[in-house]
Amino acid sequence: MKPILIVRTGRAPDPIRARHGDFPHWFRLCAALSPVRLRVVDVAADESLPAPKEVAGALITGSAAMVTERAAWSERTAGWIRDAMDAQLPLFGVCYGHQLMAHALGGRVDYLSGGREIGTLPIELTPAAAQDPLTARLPASFRAHTTHEQSVLETPSGATVLARSARDPHHLLRYGPNAVSVQFHPEFNADVMRAYIRRKRDAMQREGSDPHQIWREVAATPVARRVMRGFGLRHGLSTA
Repeated sequence: MKPILIVRTGRAPDPIRARHGDFPHWFRLCAALSPVRLRVVDVAADESLPAPKEVAGALITGSAAMVTERAAWSERTAGWIRDAMDAQLPLFGVCYGHQLMAHALGGRVDYLSGGREIGTLPIELTPAAAQDPLTARLPASFRAHTTHEQSVLETPSGATVLARSARDPHHLLRYGPNAVSVQFHPEFNADVMRAYIRRKRDAMQREGSDPHQIWREVAATPVARRVMRGFGLRHGLSTA
């Protein structure tokens, strides 16, 4: 049986990682991935990705890096994403992974106007979501954890927007029958979200937001988690 690939584009900050674990662990739990089949490749550390035909599917993590930096490892990964799309490999990107997929396929990524989007926020489905197999049974609005400074400002040609927030119109994109990405973090739990808010509170205050209020509004996000789990189930990556 082919392995399931986690494309690691970064690491959680040291204090968060020490207490809560790191991206691959959160992805495995959220998507119910079999640890026996799991393969993690740290592209940010210049580890080489396998050929798309050698894996069953790939999930691409978040990162503290910025897609607009055009780091060599990031651009190599973008090339791999294009090859994976040609091979119709199941792909699911999160945050940086979402932006990198959009960039790789011809979209435009840059800083979100008005500063970072952070906290447990309402996400609204678009009309197109009613026809999509991943989102058709989701409620019209649900809450999701977010923390990002950059966003997909222009989607690739042919991409379908399935969900948005008040500030970011491109929170959930479909690029083809097997490829989806989300700006929000389905893999975060409430404790991880609060840890990010504590870490970013000074920057949030400088940008004019209230970290204490945003911290108080953190809540569980079961529907957002269903998006990642549903993708895994649909493509034979999840165990249950």
